[in-house]
Amino acid sequence: MPVGLLTLEIYLPYAHSLKEKRAVLRKVRDRLRSRFNVAVAELDHRDVWQHATLGIVSISDSQPLLESVFQQVLRESENILGEDVARHMIDFF
Repeated sequence: MPVGLLTLEIYLPYAHSLKEKRAVLRKVRDRLRSRFNVAVAELDHRDVWQHATLGIVSISDSQPLLESVFQQVLRESENILGEDVARHMIDFF
């Protein structure tokens, strides 16, 4: 039973406070949770205004299904954040 992890490195050059950063991350987190039924957590850079690392996790009985879900999640994240997604990485366990 594969578990998938999508890690998003995000750069928010327009965020001038933690409050602004968290508002953006809350929007992303809420939309991904509701549309794709995935778990989303901020993993790193919690006290830095302009950087964030989000971890998105899902489990399935099929790795190809997980790959498809994570590609859709990545596209939706890029639709929300635009070019603020600096890097992404997908791992399966």
